[in-house]
Amino acid sequence: MCTTNPKPNPYRSERGLPQVEITSSFWRRYVDLVTEQVLPYQWSVLNGERDVALPPDPGGNPVDEYDTRNHAMRNLRVAAGDMDAPFHGMLFQDSDVYKWLEAVAYALQRRDDPELRRLADEVVDVIARAQRQDGYLDTYFQIKEPERRFRRIQQSHELYVMGHYIEAAVAYWQATGSEKALDVARRMADCIEANFGDGEGMIHGADGHPEIELALARLTEATGEARYAELGRWLLDVRGRDPEFYDEQNRADGWERDFFAVIRDFPRTYYQAAEPVADQRDADGHAVRVGYLCTGLAHIARLTGDASMAASARRLWDSIVRRRMYITGQVGSTHVGESFTYDYDLPNDTMYGETCASVAMSFFARQMLLSEPRGEYGDVLEKELFNGALAGMSLDGTHFYYVNPLEADPAASAGTPDKKHVLTHRAGWFACACCPANLARLITSIDRYIYATCEDGTILADQFIASKAVFPDGVTVDQRGDYPWDGAISWSIANPTDAPVRFGVRVPAWSAKGCELRVDGRRVPADVRDGFAYVDVPAGCEGFTVELDLDMAVRLVRASNRVREDVGKVAVMRGPLVYCAEECDNPGPLWLYSLSAASPTEAGYRFDPDLLGGVGVVTRAAIRAAQDAEDAPLYVDAAERGISELVELKMVPYYAWANRADGQMTVWLNRT
Repeated sequence: MCTTNPKPNPYRSERGLPQVEITSSFWRRYVDLVTEQVLPYQWSVLNGERDVALPPDPGGNPVDEYDTRNHAMRNLRVAAGDMDAPFHGMLFQDSDVYKWLEAVAYALQRRDDPELRRLADEVVDVIARAQRQDGYLDTYFQIKEPERRFRRIQQSHELYVMGHYIEAAVAYWQATGSEKALDVARRMADCIEANFGDGEGMIHGADGHPEIELALARLTEATGEARYAELGRWLLDVRGRDPEFYDEQNRADGWERDFFAVIRDFPRTYYQAAEPVADQRDADGHAVRVGYLCTGLAHIARLTGDASMAASARRLWDSIVRRRMYITGQVGSTHVGESFTYDYDLPNDTMYGETCASVAMSFFARQMLLSEPRGEYGDVLEKELFNGALAGMSLDGTHFYYVNPLEADPAASAGTPDKKHVLTHRAGWFACACCPANLARLITSIDRYIYATCEDGTILADQFIASKAVFPDGVTVDQRGDYPWDGAISWSIANPTDAPVRFGVRVPAWSAKGCELRVDGRRVPADVRDGFAYVDVPAGCEGFTVELDLDMAVRLVRASNRVREDVGKVAVMRGPLVYCAEECDNPGPLWLYSLSAASPTEAGYRFDPDLLGGVGVVTRAAIRAAQDAEDAPLYVDAAERGISELVELKMVPYYAWANRADGQMTVWLNRT
């Protein structure tokens, strides 16, 4: 059985992290799918054993045309001296292996798997041998351009890549006790510390793609060495202090020698480097970079007590969640730079909504919750888990989305240059394959997102995922329910300690007015503070019960009328799930359908165990306008309303779309 290294650590941020067994039928299916199907599939791809048809890169990145194989593991073996071959792939291809390794670590914490452990140990061994004597590891530069290490960090992703390994190493060490994996991470961090800083001859800037900062925070938690978190704080603080830094580095290296020219000419906001982080007011630039930056801000602020960074994290959270986030939790409004644009600009058919950005927002929400107990963080995390992130993978686990639109049409994707990035079917892999392994590591670590423990010992039940949890002090919590299909959730708690335990249950904002709370069978007023209802669990008790019944009525939701694209439209939600209409259930075109909140359009709901792996289906009366004849005039008098009919509209959860026939899809529908 895999064990966690019990080394004491004063910097552990995941205070009282419990041992959790997932019992939720919804999430157990996904965790098993990733462990049994996705990880072996991804391993075969990363080893170049499987031909994958690479679609045009959605970010416009250059794609090697030599074949349709991924060579991430081969690059590492070349760097380790095991074989002789040229480098192939993206600059940051190593990180795909590292995220896979991290996902494996979480899978091994759940259950022992000798074959998976053998493969992971083999990967760690190759990585350790590929690492240079001074701790540096990046196969692109070791194989292709060794003289240009750290010479062009706006584009190079060197710290980004090493950050992903550090995260993987911490997780693998926690799962298996592998000191070899952790030692490689320490040496990487020491290499960065030796090259970056305020000293003469050192590099006075941060990687163009934030990631290393949050990784260094995790390394401090694992090792107890504060210097790594302090290095992360320096990298956050130096960003944007010299807006000319990247240009100066690029000029010194030579403009004609770009190795990732597609991003060179983006504005400084793209890299969150136009001004110091403390001065940034809006979430600007590449959405994944923003998510990782904010995760690092929240994490480092908590470890170091930096109030300014905590304030920056909260300010950027508000910018994203209140003005720049889709109903599904997705972020990134344009394919140009995979970026945020401006407040309330949320187009549905040309949006980006990268899967990695939803994963990054999940990380950010979790770190914010660990910083302060506010239910809004859990509400957003729930959005991401059940909608934005989960839509990135097919139900069979072998096809993936990079871009996640809220409106799609195969004809538009084929015929409109501005929509070429929108696929209406998932791909087997990508040239820029950051998303598949990122989603895998999120799903296999889902047990870490259910509870949080505050410094005073309060346990927060943040996510409604049926599970059995054992906390370090012996407190056990058995959470039961069939969420997200059923809103009845219960917790049976045993507290063997000699002191009461404060237990906080998140009350989602969407159900705050229609929920019912019971404690040991008695209905009690929900004492809701900042989104959590609190009860005291007596000392020495067994079988103490807390029950929460959420209002799971189907509801229509509108966007703020500041969102131009959604004016006059509504979306359908039930519980945490956003629903969509697909053409395979409803004759197209889907833009002809309208919904009304008035009678006789009450919604019906049923769970269909045979559809899409078992989903709740919403049917609702709708008005469908008859499509104009093909030979009709292009424009007619508005008084000629045309014919319409009352029809039944069938909708399925957004995360499950594009698993059947190719066709149109929409989340937002016209409102009559």
